[in-house]
Amino acid sequence: MNPAISYIIDFLLGDQKPARHNCRIGYTSDPAMFHQYNLVIVASSFFDEQVYGTPLSMPSLPLKEIEGVPLLFGEAETAWHGDTLAVYADIIASAYFLLTRYEEIRRRDVRDGHGRFPGKESLPYRAGFIHRPVVDEYGKLLRGWLRETGVSIAEPAPRIRKIWLTHDVDAPFYCRSLRNAIRETVRGKGLGSALRLLRQPLEKDPYYTFPWLIEQDNKVIDLLGKKRSNALYFLKTGGKSAQDKPHYNLRTPDGASLLELLRLRQAVAGLHSSYDAGKNPLLIEKERELLARVSKQKIRHNRHHYLAGREPEDLVLLERAGITDDFTMGYPDVAGFRLGTSRPVRWINPANKHVSSLILHPLTMMDVTLGETKYMNLPYEEAFDYCLRLISRVEQANGELVMLWHNDTVSEWQTRQGAAAWYRSLYAALTDELTRR
Repeated sequence: MNPAISYIIDFLLGDQKPARHNCRIGYTSDPAMFHQYNLVIVASSFFDEQVYGTPLSMPSLPLKEIEGVPLLFGEAETAWHGDTLAVYADIIASAYFLLTRYEEIRRRDVRDGHGRFPGKESLPYRAGFIHRPVVDEYGKLLRGWLRETGVSIAEPAPRIRKIWLTHDVDAPFYCRSLRNAIRETVRGKGLGSALRLLRQPLEKDPYYTFPWLIEQDNKVIDLLGKKRSNALYFLKTGGKSAQDKPHYNLRTPDGASLLELLRLRQAVAGLHSSYDAGKNPLLIEKERELLARVSKQKIRHNRHHYLAGREPEDLVLLERAGITDDFTMGYPDVAGFRLGTSRPVRWINPANKHVSSLILHPLTMMDVTLGETKYMNLPYEEAFDYCLRLISRVEQANGELVMLWHNDTVSEWQTRQGAAAWYRSLYAALTDELTRR
């Protein structure tokens, strides 16, 4: 069996001893082979050489459903062949399509102004299931079908397996340099006001919200422990483009103070690879090495600035740069399940079907996705309800919850400047909710 297909079957089985049950599941369209297995997922034409990578490999809307779950390939039918249950719903190809971002290699011409594949162009959004981790739902179907054949396989009790409280540090400080003071003067705040901002202690800087974020995160971490929850701060060390501004330096006294605060609070530092590195992934290794030297931590985690990890194949260079875990996999314009799953998954390169060691952690929700007018543009109550629904989906799937809030969006200064007034209160409400579950 192809390693990618074998891995997907194991992934769908979850923690239910996949090595023990994998041999009971066949993936073939040849009826002569059905008798070898308890359960056969009848293969569609998706992986056929004359189909894979061509327009024929793309699902068509509206999608079929099997037991209420959207199906990308195959037919919503099952039939017994002797003692073997044949399922004509090709959940293997369907899961592969979603987990590998396959549609992005077929639709290279569909990108936004930052070179990203837009969530609202994605099949999960257009088919109406972006809010559902359907790959995890395929796993539940697969385990149920196995039980129909007499195989004893448990269904895990609902719970959130792990919570990642992540923060992208795009702008750690608001006014901590003479250049910042000149900027504020030019903006009309006046030289006196700008100088007062500059002279105040670091802890009073409007964007230095890290003590507050740590307090919110620790409500969850103290309750669940480090095995089930972690705080991650993604820090920039490179980039020269306008989108990478402000170009902050962690080797300054203020940068050293931030790193020391994170160290004392046992928060993990990750690389916020630059906008430039998104366009040229060869830059990632240099940025990671610099952050490792400055922070004195092993840097294994990454998230691209602007979530601008552009092409699926670019992950090859991310892995070569020494990154073991990536947290970029969410859409900027719509919150939900970009990979169709809420669980960490090994990256499968859709160009060659290679299963890598790089782990992708799907991003569940991001502050600006929910509130920005160019994205979902939700008011507070709708954003809170939408987040609760996503959290419930993660819980039902035994998945990971990955939240992304920026230090500057929760600044009370930002609220006074007219930014979304509720990013701060929403984060507090969500961390409170997580401690109650």
